[in-house]
Amino acid sequence: MSLQRPRTVGVIPARLASSRFPEKVLAAETGKPLVVHVLEQARKARALDAIVVAADHPRIVAAVEAAGGTAVLTRDDHPNGTSRLAEVATRISADVFVNIQGDEPEIEPEVIDAAVELLHASPWADVATVATPFAAGEDPANPNLVKVVLGLGGRALYFSRAPIPFHRDAARDAANGTAPRATPLRHVGLYVYRTSFLPTFVSWPPSALEETESLEQLRVLEHGHGIAVAVRTVTSQGIDTPEQYAEFVRRQRR
Repeated sequence: MSLQRPRTVGVIPARLASSRFPEKVLAAETGKPLVVHVLEQARKARALDAIVVAADHPRIVAAVEAAGGTAVLTRDDHPNGTSRLAEVATRISADVFVNIQGDEPEIEPEVIDAAVELLHASPWADVATVATPFAAGEDPANPNLVKVVLGLGGRALYFSRAPIPFHRDAARDAANGTAPRATPLRHVGLYVYRTSFLPTFVSWPPSALEETESLEQLRVLEHGHGIAVAVRTVTSQGIDTPEQYAEFVRRQRR
């Protein structure tokens, strides 16, 4: 008898307010709202049984439904996307929920699949996420690019805005033409959660390391729970500013 595959639902948290780019999820210079682009990319993932946009405003719900998608109106006081996803998990039945950023219209579907498949294959983990080697031109010292270091089994050891791991003998190795053994990895903000873990996670107050680095995934590690990390080459980036959105529009019009 074959085992039934766990039901997996993708959730795209989308809020209207944005400090650097107000109402960016509804920006529609391409002919469709930004959040709809995210939805269309997520639909290409094989691992998702359903996708829902978790919105904090009726205008977002209306835009998604006009494009044939499913959206639910959530509370407007959630501190982050995970908290918004946890509310959805109380209203929709699934074994696994995937938090897909609402401002990543070019997210690779295979990246979603890799994270979901890794969680299914990692019984020790409550969460799975993705990391990628730094691309040419990306500066590991940039605090806006989050770094992660892994154990031998792909378990996250730590996330930081600082450059980790620190290459102590970088100057010597560069002179000798020796490559570092540990490759710096950039964290990709996609999260896959076991449904049973979500109420536990949101019940914990923000932890010391989480508040210090402003990285909510550290709350998981501080409480001793496991995060599995799939390493893939990821080229997509989130859209935080009008300038980045303008570049996305240009790419769409080519």
